[in-house]
Amino acid sequence: METQLIKEEIKKSYGAIAKNDIQVACCSTDSGCCGTEELGNSMAENYENIEGYEKASDLSLGCGLPTEIANIKEGDTVVDLGSGAGNDAFIARKIVGETGQVIGVDMTPEMVIRALQNNQKLGYKNVQFMLGEIENINGIATNTADVVISNCVLNLVPDKEKAFSEVHRVLKVGGHFSISDIVSIGTLPGAILEAAEMHSGCVAGASEKGTYLGIIKSVGFKNIQIKKERRIELPDELLLKYVSPEELSAFRETDSGIYSITLYADKLEEGACCNSTGSGCCGGEEVATPSKVDEVSCCGTTSSSGKSSCCS
Repeated sequence: METQLIKEEIKKSYGAIAKNDIQVACCSTDSGCCGTEELGNSMAENYENIEGYEKASDLSLGCGLPTEIANIKEGDTVVDLGSGAGNDAFIARKIVGETGQVIGVDMTPEMVIRALQNNQKLGYKNVQFMLGEIENINGIATNTADVVISNCVLNLVPDKEKAFSEVHRVLKVGGHFSISDIVSIGTLPGAILEAAEMHSGCVAGASEKGTYLGIIKSVGFKNIQIKKERRIELPDELLLKYVSPEELSAFRETDSGIYSITLYADKLEEGACCNSTGSGCCGGEEVATPSKVDEVSCCGTTSSSGKSSCCS
């Protein structure tokens, strides 16, 4: 599917959510994608006991809790990519306090307006929201952020290498990201991947896990760690819109599927060794290539054999 068409579908779906307050994960029922409450429940995480949580800004669009492992500190500058109505941005604001700064970026005008309205009610002077695409964050200077966060958005971006290059650019040296996202393991039925509305439903745009980690490594990140991983159960009623019962049965018999992962990675000095205890980094072990990262993850993430790789 053409990149521009994908982006227009995403803007249409998320714009409808922002205007109509449709409380289902990923997309509106009007657009026909992700049109089940079951899928929304399987994607979303519970925010209610997190400090800084504002219910009005939670549109149930996430697939993780990126602030949970983001190591945000008071006074930090945090950039939230795909900030939506401001949910994770406001939680980050609670941590950075009056001396920090939070910048939200979203490509959907209606979402930016919704976030600005929420922020006006809260009265935060050091939180801003801007319109922009993750692949080209023109409004944020190089070496700005201490921390970049994102929640179930990078999977929607067609050019993930360019997007992660931008994440790397806006981070300060010594900064890091914490991103929750959707990846695939194995092979998904082709009809699902071709369905336009599934792109805005967080599924069809999901990269294969090893490829995804390989992209992050290739743009220069170090100490790449999967902090949390869980399988997303796609309901039969949704999949049967795109595949036959026979195809669905065959799919269920495989190990293929969609997973929510929360990742952490550092931007370090050029040539620096990642500093991950017990990772064997810079200790002469074989560096994982993109095709191998699925089995032996990068610097601090262990494989099923318990062996880890440097990725520096």
